[in-house]
Amino acid sequence: MRGFKMQCKVEILRVLRNPYYVFWSLFMPIVFYIVFTKIFNTDLENPKMWQAHILMSMTAFSVMGSAIMTLGIRLVEERKQGWSMFMRIVPISDQAYYFAKMIGQTMIHIFSILVIFTAGALINSIQLTTVEWLLCGLWILFGSFPFLAIGALVGTMKRVDTAAGVSNMVYFVFAILGGMWMPIELFPDILQTIGKVLPSFHFGSGAWQIVRGGGPDLTNFLVIGGYLIVFMLLSSYIRRKQEVAV
Repeated sequence: MRGFKMQCKVEILRVLRNPYYVFWSLFMPIVFYIVFTKIFNTDLENPKMWQAHILMSMTAFSVMGSAIMTLGIRLVEERKQGWSMFMRIVPISDQAYYFAKMIGQTMIHIFSILVIFTAGALINSIQLTTVEWLLCGLWILFGSFPFLAIGALVGTMKRVDTAAGVSNMVYFVFAILGGMWMPIELFPDILQTIGKVLPSFHFGSGAWQIVRGGGPDLTNFLVIGGYLIVFMLLSSYIRRKQEVAV
């Protein structure tokens, strides 16, 4: 247990010291939030609702990127550097090692949510009830799990540059087609159809509905849960195959 706690602590510190995380998961979402609410918010019927909507989008965007890119690329780097092989001789199981990574990344997500929520409250004086803030944070935390599974899948790649390219592409495709940068209703019909089956759309949709006084619907839960199971099974299968090959 002591080794597991230490591994969790190490994972958290490593991410916080990573300039890639600070730039893409904290700085850029806040910059985008300012751009979308201070420049592209003219002639809106309900600017306050738009500001709350896009705040949830940028928070989800931040957490999704951290899960896919920060975790995935770090796993590839560790394997290339032989760190994964070294961990096999220390008194912590492979399962505990990867679980510690997930716990550490989840703690980072909580930190990201708090930072971006605070930025939104300060920049545009977003006024949600305490319950709405809490529910939005919990939903975004829950919705991050399938993206952690995608990050673990990216982490099975052999080359860092390949993992970086693929994770960036997946990240931005999910963000754009999932409606995190603009309402999905503005897209052509074919792109709306594609977007509505992506986990990123349902990830954002749950939070968007909360700030409108509702809550995530059953479809949101089912899609998020389904993607989580699929990507967990796929990444676990590939990792076992790689271990057998070694």
